[in-house]
Amino acid sequence: MSASWQQFFDNRSFLKFRRGRGPHDLELAVLDDDPGPRLALWDVAAGRLRVLEGDFGDPLEAVPTADGRAVLALRDFHGSEVGHVWRTPVDGGSGVDLTPDLPPYVLRGIDTAAAGNRVLLTTVDDDGFRLWRTGGDGGEPPSPLFSSPHEAWNGVLSADGRLATVDTTDHNPGVRRFAVTCVGADDGRPVATLTDGPDGPVRAVRFSPVAGDPRVLVSTERTGFARPCVWNPVDGGRVDVAAPGLVGDLVALDWSPDATRVLAVHVDEGVHRVHEYDLTTGELRAVAHPDGAYFEPDVAAAHLNIWASHYGATGDIRLLRQRFDLPLSVLRADRAAAAPVPVTPALPVAPGTAPDGAGAGGAGAGGAGADGAGAVPAGTPLTSFTLRSKDGTPVQLWAARPRDAAGPGPLVLCLHGGPNMVTVGSYDPDAQAWLASGVGYAALNYRGSVTFGRDFREGFLGDVGVRETEDIEAAVTWLVDEGYAAKGQVFVTGASYGGFLTLLSAGRLPGHFAGALAHVPMADWTSAYEDMNPALQAACRTFLGATLEEAPEHYRRSSPISYVSAVRAPVWISQAEHDTRTPARQVHRYATALQEAGGDVVVEWYDGGHETSSRTKSVTDHARMAALVRAAVDGVPWSTGPVRQPPSVS
Repeated sequence: MSASWQQFFDNRSFLKFRRGRGPHDLELAVLDDDPGPRLALWDVAAGRLRVLEGDFGDPLEAVPTADGRAVLALRDFHGSEVGHVWRTPVDGGSGVDLTPDLPPYVLRGIDTAAAGNRVLLTTVDDDGFRLWRTGGDGGEPPSPLFSSPHEAWNGVLSADGRLATVDTTDHNPGVRRFAVTCVGADDGRPVATLTDGPDGPVRAVRFSPVAGDPRVLVSTERTGFARPCVWNPVDGGRVDVAAPGLVGDLVALDWSPDATRVLAVHVDEGVHRVHEYDLTTGELRAVAHPDGAYFEPDVAAAHLNIWASHYGATGDIRLLRQRFDLPLSVLRADRAAAAPVPVTPALPVAPGTAPDGAGAGGAGAGGAGADGAGAVPAGTPLTSFTLRSKDGTPVQLWAARPRDAAGPGPLVLCLHGGPNMVTVGSYDPDAQAWLASGVGYAALNYRGSVTFGRDFREGFLGDVGVRETEDIEAAVTWLVDEGYAAKGQVFVTGASYGGFLTLLSAGRLPGHFAGALAHVPMADWTSAYEDMNPALQAACRTFLGATLEEAPEHYRRSSPISYVSAVRAPVWISQAEHDTRTPARQVHRYATALQEAGGDVVVEWYDGGHETSSRTKSVTDHARMAALVRAAVDGVPWSTGPVRQPPSVS
């Protein structure tokens, strides 16, 4: 395999941009850097990008305060995702714990008011799900606004800080078909709840950005597919965007600054097309843009999306665009222009402040190219395909052959985490590295993935792992039949829930894979339950339909450890010692059981949590996986000795 694959990890790039809620046009950017992702503040009007120095906590879910003077983010222990939200000044100085008297919690929502100093936190601890109002400077103790033993996520705050909403499941416990509950942000008094019944979930996106406007942009599924809706919790009015001419999800993303337009993305077989809806005329128009992905949904996180296109302060559409072979760039879509204009800030060549004028997208060293993307090595685009699963369900698959491939060869099939997430057509150094090394690459959106409608998103429920492995089996068959992979040379990989499916596939589909490469996987639902953080315990009960005490057989049937005797392919696991989503002890238990059953298994431990990552770690992990793929193709075993037990596992 060629060493040229490393160039795809060497490129510094942006991972996301998140616009602040305040009056200034500030974007909090996350840079792909070492020793890990770091924050930068982009002053769009001034055209300056400033890398922030210091410890700001978890950069991936951080938000700026309304005045742009500080960053709010969770600080935890070794990436455990359990801790407190802190306020850290962007100009240096010590941070302030916003909730010093609360027990450690998992964060499931963070939002700020556009005016004033109010902050809204959605937390989960052993006592349940809670909504808190606090001050952004640490001077106001947190006040409880809502609490429930049932899943409640995604608290958002009105522009003037007077109203708050939270996505709740009290009306339908144990099922992730949310309703939006609105409360007063002064005292938590109930205002209204928006629900479309037990079959139609509703989720809040954002309050109107206009102070005093109580309307909320929400996402509904009355038709079985996502549609934007504007709801007024004060008078009960609602405006639904029907979009009868579109098949598939139309995902609401943002309001225009004057609250007259809504930005949304239509997803058709995984392909993104951006639209804008005019609330005054009722017109839904397509926005001109190049191909690529324009948002990426998240789940069990502090924000609805990992990154997403949105409006700028002047009402222009700020398109965040990625493609499998192009990292994140920013394009400005002007309604009077025929095509969007690149405005990606130049990447700083070293920590510090980027040169003045860097916001114009110049193509200097480390800067932006003609389409707004950073300077990157030429990669290989992936194509979207739709295939049929065992029961006829259409399933979407991204796939590509290596350039100049003479015929079918080894291929890596990647499974995303979640399960209620999705692989969009965004930049993936791993995918490009495999393809540059002569290894085919594919990514499957199995049942449980979002943006394909409610039935597909919930298709894994009832018997976790069954429908997903049917989809995986169909994908392997299709990839071999279509010449993307040689029979007997397909490798499966994934992280988190994708790691779970990687191990489950090795046991339930033993003849289909030449090797399994799992990152932070769920290997044993039963032994993991007591070690999980409380948010994940609630998710576990939702997925498996009961508590461990009520239905232990559900947990056993869905656990990869139950199938170790059937595993024939070698297995490699990369596991964080302080992970509270997929804890270390259950991974050690699985690996030991597989080894005792005669399996070829390797576990490599690292000091960190579920989301721990860096460019160095990514390069190291890929080099390790590439060596294992080569060894498997050559018939060389992976294991070199007994599975080691780390100190964190007792």
